[in-house]
Amino acid sequence: MTSFRCSGILLHPTSLPGPHGSGDLGPAAFHFVDWLATGRQALWQVLPLGGIGPGNSPYMSPSAFAGNELLIDLARLRDAGWLTGADIDPSAPFRDDRVDYGRVRPFRVSRLRLAAERFFADARESARRDYLAFCHEESGWLEDYALFKALESKLAPSGKVWQDLPAELVQRKAKALREAARSLADECDFWRFCQWCFDRQWAALKKYANERGVSIVGDVPIFVSAHSADVWARQRLFDLDDRGYPRVVAGVPPDYFSATGQRWGNPLYRWEEHERDAFHWWTERMRRMLKLCDVVRIDHFRGFESCWEIPAASPTAAEGQWRKGPGQAFFAEMRKNLGLKRGGKPGGFRIIAEDLGVITPEVAALRQAAGFPGMRILQFAFDGQSGNPYLPHNFEPQTVVYTGTHDNDTTRGWWKSLPEQQRHYVRRYLGVDGASIHWDMIRAASASVAAASIVPAQDVLGLDSSARMNRPGVAEGYWEWRFTWDQFAPWHAERLAELAQLHGRIPLRAPGETPPAAS
Repeated sequence: MTSFRCSGILLHPTSLPGPHGSGDLGPAAFHFVDWLATGRQALWQVLPLGGIGPGNSPYMSPSAFAGNELLIDLARLRDAGWLTGADIDPSAPFRDDRVDYGRVRPFRVSRLRLAAERFFADARESARRDYLAFCHEESGWLEDYALFKALESKLAPSGKVWQDLPAELVQRKAKALREAARSLADECDFWRFCQWCFDRQWAALKKYANERGVSIVGDVPIFVSAHSADVWARQRLFDLDDRGYPRVVAGVPPDYFSATGQRWGNPLYRWEEHERDAFHWWTERMRRMLKLCDVVRIDHFRGFESCWEIPAASPTAAEGQWRKGPGQAFFAEMRKNLGLKRGGKPGGFRIIAEDLGVITPEVAALRQAAGFPGMRILQFAFDGQSGNPYLPHNFEPQTVVYTGTHDNDTTRGWWKSLPEQQRHYVRRYLGVDGASIHWDMIRAASASVAAASIVPAQDVLGLDSSARMNRPGVAEGYWEWRFTWDQFAPWHAERLAELAQLHGRIPLRAPGETPPAAS
């Protein structure tokens, strides 16, 4: 992220239009970049790019390194000669306003399998060389991931997890792993092929965005799914029992989103094991993400100071305790291993700390010592207290402000849910009548001293709660929202461009210019 005030849009790629049931890395993604550039937006925050887990959430991915195979543009595989037009023509049209994962997943995966079969049977030599080069470059995580997914394909029909595998595979005995890789060689090849396709398509999209002055903001969830290649392959790094199941799990105590807290279910880290090998796994994870994205938001940053530890048997997060994290030692090691510099001008950072929730002085001190900007959410601001840290007059420049995030309701939905007394306070504070509350909030974010202002696409379009992306603590029915291009009008980009001009958020970096040194 370059050293200037800037603004951007939050949109997960699955929300893009397209003919195959969910957004992907095809033409709509490139068109969205063009729209961002027209609106003088310098940032596209994409949320996690990994595969989805329970509830279709990318925060419960089966890998901390792999991309989401459902984002692969099937038309590009047709153009390469591995699919035909008939192959990618759905028998019945998909919904264009929601992702029906029950239809989308089998449709896309079956086409990917057909493409992989043809690639391995008759790929051009140049494509095969590129595939093999990718497999070699990413072997540190790709081999475990491919075998994990191959084994998972046998477990999935029965709803079992990796802990249900034969003991020699759970314990990763070398002979058992070799035999499994040999017997599942074709299946492993398929998952490697998918990751190669994702990687090359994503790299082309990122290059296109960067050339037009748009930087990609990615997302690193602090915790990983218990049912993931990472936990299976590196069990000593996680707090597991002798069968491989989490002994305690992650979450947050009761807060704004939930009266009983949020029980995420992710295993916690054995930080002493990470520290023993200089945080190597984390270093490689961050290296991969900084290759895929220009800026990285670290989700649940406060967990590096202390995280909420919940007994695995507890049904909610209400019963738990704070457990110390690695603190400054972690970020000192990241700076050393990745060349990340401390401090820098506002806007000159490559890491955003998601410092929401229960933030103690210790958490604030850790973020400040690391030199990362924190987050401010306008929807959290209007409790009637002038000292509320989410009110714009309390911001510091090294801040990224949002109207709301993917976890919030849309601004129109939020406004509708407020009691009249609170609405009155919002109107008084912003000096508006609230008739176009989403644009009132966008303007307040843009006019603030925050280095970056990021707005969910739903708020630009003024959509109600039906367009909400996620509801923390609710397992089903979210991560499904999509838009269509007819919802966008020229004035949307024009108004964003005007605000960027008025508030000094016009990008200064010329298209294609290399971003400055990270901080």
